[in-house]
Amino acid sequence: MTIEKHRQAVGARIATIRAERGLSLSELARRARIGKGSLSEIEAGQRNPTLDTLYAIAGPLGVPLTALLGEESGTEGSGEFLRAQILHVEHHPDGATTEVFWLRVLPGGTRTSPAHGPGVVENVLVVTGELVAGRAGAERHAGAGQTLQWISDADHTYTSTAGATAVLTIHSPG
Repeated sequence: MTIEKHRQAVGARIATIRAERGLSLSELARRARIGKGSLSEIEAGQRNPTLDTLYAIAGPLGVPLTALLGEESGTEGSGEFLRAQILHVEHHPDGATTEVFWLRVLPGGTRTSPAHGPGVVENVLVVTGELVAGRAGAERHAGAGQTLQWISDADHTYTSTAGATAVLTIHSPG
């Protein structure tokens, strides 16, 4: 899929879910804390949203990131200091969703992820490097082979001074 077609597909998914939720463009923009014009351009496929923006939109819509980004393995999203590639999405019979990502945390800063829905749990297995991650103010350190877990219904951060790779799972209850 070309970048333009992917951008248009993401915009269409956002517009459809927003309409299903009965939210106006203005209301979703307010809840996501992004400009109404920016949201309009994203929905029209005229603007390429960052991973941070997609997370900001997914939260108020009450959907996992892949509901906006798409579920195709290999699809990538990026934000400042973080790159994520979808490895797998599993939909459970009870309506829960588990998303599995290959994560690259870039050195040089901290990536803050906005809160996800209630009961959403993140697990990070560090593959290479060292990572400091978790709920803002309660972050913990993990090296290669170690895992971190937290409930991500509050802002949470990812930091690596030299860079890190990890497998991230996000489990959203049904």
